[in-house]
Amino acid sequence: MFTENKKPKSNPNSFSQQNTIAQGTTFNGDLISEGDFRVEGIVKGSVNTSGKVVIGKTGSVEGILTCDNADVEGKFNGTLNVSNTLNLRSSAHIEGEVQIGKLSVEPGATFNASCLMKGSVKELKKKTKVASPQNNTETGQSA
Repeated sequence: MFTENKKPKSNPNSFSQQNTIAQGTTFNGDLISEGDFRVEGIVKGSVNTSGKVVIGKTGSVEGILTCDNADVEGKFNGTLNVSNTLNLRSSAHIEGEVQIGKLSVEPGATFNASCLMKGSVKELKKKTKVASPQNNTETGQSA
C-alpha cells in the first residue's frame, strides 16, 4: 500500500557539483559547462553555462557571461545574457550590456548598463490591425 516511492528520480545526466573560481585565482579564457559556477576570484573572458552563476563579493567577471540564472554580489563588466532571473545584491556593481528575463535589484547595487528585458519584448509584439488609407476610397462616383 505505501511501498511505492513517489519521489522524482534524479537525472543521471544532471550535474550536482558546483564549479568554483576561488578567491586569489585569475582565469583568462573561455569557460563552458553544463553545471553551476561560483566566482570568488577573477575571470577575464567568457563563461557559458546552462546553470546558475554566482559572482561573490570578492568575485569579478570581465567579458561575456551567458547563463540561466545569476546572483551578483561582486563586479561584472561586459555583456551579460541571463535567460531567466538576474539578482543584484546590494554590493553588486554592473557595467555594460545586459539582456535578461527578469531583474531583481537590492538597494545599494550599482547598475550602469543598457538593459533589454526579453519578457517585455514579447508583450510588445502583439499584432494590431491598422486601417490603411488606400481602403478609404468611396465607390459609386463616376467621372
